[in-house]
Amino acid sequence: MKTLGLALIGTGYMGKAHALAYRAARAVFGDLPEVRLMWLCDQTDDLAHKMADQFGFQHATTDWRAMVRAEEVDIVSITSPNAFHYEMALAAIEAGKHVHCEKPLSLTLDQARAMEEAARKHGVKTMVGYNYTHNPAFRHAQRLIAEGAIGDLVHFRGWVDEDYQADPDLPWSWRATRTQAGLGTLGDLGCHLVSLAYGLMGPIDSLIADTQIIHTTRPVANSDTRAAVENEDTASAIVRFASGAQGTLCTSRSAWGRKNRLDWEVHGTKGMITFAQERLNELQIYQNEGPVAQQGFRTILTGPAHAPYGDFCPAAGHQLGFGDLKTIEVAAFLRWIAGGPQSAPSFTDALPFEAVIHAIDASARSGQRITL
Repeated sequence: MKTLGLALIGTGYMGKAHALAYRAARAVFGDLPEVRLMWLCDQTDDLAHKMADQFGFQHATTDWRAMVRAEEVDIVSITSPNAFHYEMALAAIEAGKHVHCEKPLSLTLDQARAMEEAARKHGVKTMVGYNYTHNPAFRHAQRLIAEGAIGDLVHFRGWVDEDYQADPDLPWSWRATRTQAGLGTLGDLGCHLVSLAYGLMGPIDSLIADTQIIHTTRPVANSDTRAAVENEDTASAIVRFASGAQGTLCTSRSAWGRKNRLDWEVHGTKGMITFAQERLNELQIYQNEGPVAQQGFRTILTGPAHAPYGDFCPAAGHQLGFGDLKTIEVAAFLRWIAGGPQSAPSFTDALPFEAVIHAIDASARSGQRITL
């Protein structure tokens, strides 16, 4: 297989996750092209060189524009703050590079549409960082639903909560602005929930929603002043799926005590499947069959029977983690680039997720039901 040169933009939490995943993917799966860690970019020269050495990249720079045009680069991985995704992705696409971009795609739906259109026009392959959709437990839930294990789907209930903005004394930052962050909890957390709802229930046809800014101002660091918070801390939506099923989506970045509560339930005419992200190696299923006295939820613990868990570990109960899901995501992308089956979500696949979170924002502002 042709080796592939990687350029990584950003060295924060997600930058590290990408670097580790691209290093690990071939070692875990074997049937992948070799990835050469060529260029790493960050804001300062000292930081770029320090992290290039730590992550194992050959070169470091602060000039991402020149980096994405480099001949030895085949894939550009974008883990920068949201405001930079649009410009960086378009530049990489126009240079003929494949693009792996963290979610959300961009600040606005128009920008996301332009990114998707450019990728199709230039014929490059793309991946968006919805790694929860690569969980073997999630994929097994999809199979169970397709096989009719819980009958016809009638309702979805999902919520995703964290507390990273719960403290009212947390200093104001770019995350509070629409020009730098775009949406608030919807862009950070809610889009993940939407991606899972789509994968389980299919497209969302319409919704009505409400949002809330809990802490309307925050203290400015090293100052006696406070600055306005422009985007939402919580969001709730009642949705109608194209299938006719109904559902609710709720998200908060100000939920004290919640660290990564990404939970969902799929209700069917013959049973229910439930999942909790903080127990990401388990599914719960209830099936209305057999003696009533013996009915109840049972736990499905993921293991080698749920591909690709077995590529990481030969025994159930040892557990996969967040980074492993990112490695599965990267492996699917590399396989597609090497001529294998198309991976998802590409920019085209992820565009409806962006449409939903912006529709929730629009519905909250107008008080009206939005049809997508």
